[in-house]
Amino acid sequence: MNGNKECSESGALLEVAKLKKYFPADSKLFSIGKDKAFVKAVDDISFTVKRGDVFGVVGESGCGKTTVLKMLLKMLEPTDGTMLFCGKNICAMNKQETKIFRSRVATVMQDPFGSLSPRMQVKDIIAEPLQIHRKGISKKEVQERVDEVLSFVKMDPSMGSNYPHEFSGGQRQRIAIARALSLKPDLVLLDEPVSALDVSVQAQLMNELMDIRESMHVTYVVVAHNLAVIRFMCNRMMVLYLGKIMEYGDCEEIFEKRLHPYTKALFNAALSPDPYVRREKSAISGDLPSPINLPAGCRFHTRCPYAKDRCAKEEPQLEYCGEDHLIVCHHWRDIQSDELKTDKEGSLV
Repeated sequence: MNGNKECSESGALLEVAKLKKYFPADSKLFSIGKDKAFVKAVDDISFTVKRGDVFGVVGESGCGKTTVLKMLLKMLEPTDGTMLFCGKNICAMNKQETKIFRSRVATVMQDPFGSLSPRMQVKDIIAEPLQIHRKGISKKEVQERVDEVLSFVKMDPSMGSNYPHEFSGGQRQRIAIARALSLKPDLVLLDEPVSALDVSVQAQLMNELMDIRESMHVTYVVVAHNLAVIRFMCNRMMVLYLGKIMEYGDCEEIFEKRLHPYTKALFNAALSPDPYVRREKSAISGDLPSPINLPAGCRFHTRCPYAKDRCAKEEPQLEYCGEDHLIVCHHWRDIQSDELKTDKEGSLV
């Protein structure tokens, strides 16, 4: 793990294969006979993030998005599967390799106030990663880097002496981004980076994040509920439902086709700023299944309008439905046929 060259040879910065994370349900209430029950938060997912990608992860609450990020950060150990960063197995890293890994992967959390220490000045918050990972760096070099990243996020370096409570929500999120950029990481994980901000500030911050990506050659993984954020920022994406991938691939193609019934329902639930845009009525019915007692076959079949007997018995596999567009559905061809008959007027995002 010594530089960008090792990643650029294959083009893949991050490779995840058959990743699982099961949490034991300790209560006897959830035990099934003598078998111990588990919450299958992430269940056998695979994806690749290439250098320079902005990779989006979407899905309703409880689908496993944040659990995936925590495993990528080594905050959680996976139950099974592999995660390769520049070809190196994240789970098999020793202490020194982990320290190097943490200097190359940064994160920006959803809450811009809770993620910053209220007892530290902004300059110290941003300098802390440098002091931990760059032993021997001089105070002058630290200050220069702090000023540089504050300028990157459109903040006056003189504000470094202030405390987080003296800033607005948008400014606090900029501080969190500046801290993430202080070590010049290869990969930044963005967990709902703009959802807590005003709409006008969201637009500014997304533009700035994309400018930073160009200037610093950084790769993003973005978790968001807001589909407009995903479409604006991402070139590739995956849709999760109860720990499984439903649709995966080129972002624009998924937005244009949205073949999986679950993906279609997510889009139909999104509000358009244009009051005259027609939206399809969501055909999903029923409650979300328990993550402890998941349905057999296709995980989505209990709520799917296209479900047939096969869906309840046989689990669909990820297959191509376009050049860079994969789907997990037995009946995607029928859905595609219906899509071609539908009036294309009324694109949501």
